[in-house]
Amino acid sequence: MAKEKKNVYIGTGHRKTSVARVTLTPGTGKITVNGRDVNEYFPNEICVMDLTQPLELTNTRDMFDVTAKVSGGGYSGQTGAIRHGITKALLDYDKTTPADSENSYRKPLKQAKFITRDPRKKERKKPGLKKARRAPQFSKR
Repeated sequence: MAKEKKNVYIGTGHRKTSVARVTLTPGTGKITVNGRDVNEYFPNEICVMDLTQPLELTNTRDMFDVTAKVSGGGYSGQTGAIRHGITKALLDYDKTTPADSENSYRKPLKQAKFITRDPRKKERKKPGLKKARRAPQFSKR
């Protein structure tokens, strides 16, 4: 007896030092982060709103259950990594339709700048400086 394959769509998202492995499965809209409910995991509602933006934009909020395993960074970076992962998983789901089709998710996601990985990271500290660019206070005497 062969196992029945579920429709699973996977995306890996990155932001700052955070990495998220996101899995979309057909469901009712439940979001789980590291085995916990999203509202329990993230401290404020803004983080939850931020990571659900791709689902809201494509009107798929209640179509998929989202499971994310995220590591590294803080809440902001993890939120951005999950959002990027959800976007990539939606594009994986959308592979069946042509890119120029009216029902394609790629165009609205691209216009909202969710597809492009945000490359900004903390700049390293340089020798002789207090931080990356902050020099010690100059004293004439």
